[in-house]
Order: sequence, then C-alpha cells, then structure tokens
Amino acid sequence: MDFSEKQPIYLQIIDFFCSRILEKKWTPDDRIPSVREIAVKMEVNPNTAMRAFHYLQEKEILFNQRGIGYFVSENAYQKVLELKRTEFISEKLPVFFRDMNLLGISFDELKILYDKYGSQSTGG
Repeated sequence: MDFSEKQPIYLQIIDFFCSRILEKKWTPDDRIPSVREIAVKMEVNPNTAMRAFHYLQEKEILFNQRGIGYFVSENAYQKVLELKRTEFISEKLPVFFRDMNLLGISFDELKILYDKYGSQSTGG
C-alpha cells in the first residue's frame, strides 16, 4: 500500500478497512487478517496496525474473539457509512464548497457534471 504523507498511517489503514466494508468485500462475521498479517502486508510497524484495529473496535466496526482473531461486526456497514458521511460533511464538503465558490462553479453546473460523471463512480 502506498501511504500519503498528509495523513497518519494508522488513519490510512482505517480508511482501507472502511473501504473494504463499504465495497462489501468484508461482510459481517468475516474474519479479517490479523494485526501481524496487516503489518507485514502493508509494511508498517505492528503497533501502527494495532492502533487502527483498536480504533475500529472502539467504533464497534470490528470485534475480537480472543485467541481466534478479529471479525467484522454485524452492523459494521452502517457504522462505517455513518462515520464516513460525518467525515465527508464536516471535513471535505467545506473545502469543496469553498473551491466551487473560488472557481465560479454553480450548483446548476455541478448538477450537469454530476449527471455526466457522478453515476460512473458508483457503478451506475
């Protein structure tokens, strides 16, 4: 995995996990790779990987069965969706709207662009 210098690595691991869940590549009760496996695969310190696992466990997206491993929680999809929507609305939308304003892009123009390109990103 190629990491960005703009965001802590553990947050990028969290984003990777969340994407897997939103894309339904990991579904409820799926066993996911261990902390050690993730650390080796992503070439990160196991403590960094563990930080991501702890965060996702606190958010009830993952759960741990002692001695067996980590699993995707029953309501992980909904929790990730809520988490990512909140993040998008609070962090990305303000920047997006500011850029729209600076570039003189109207909502009407945005609607046309969304109709042209937006559905492509969701598989439609």
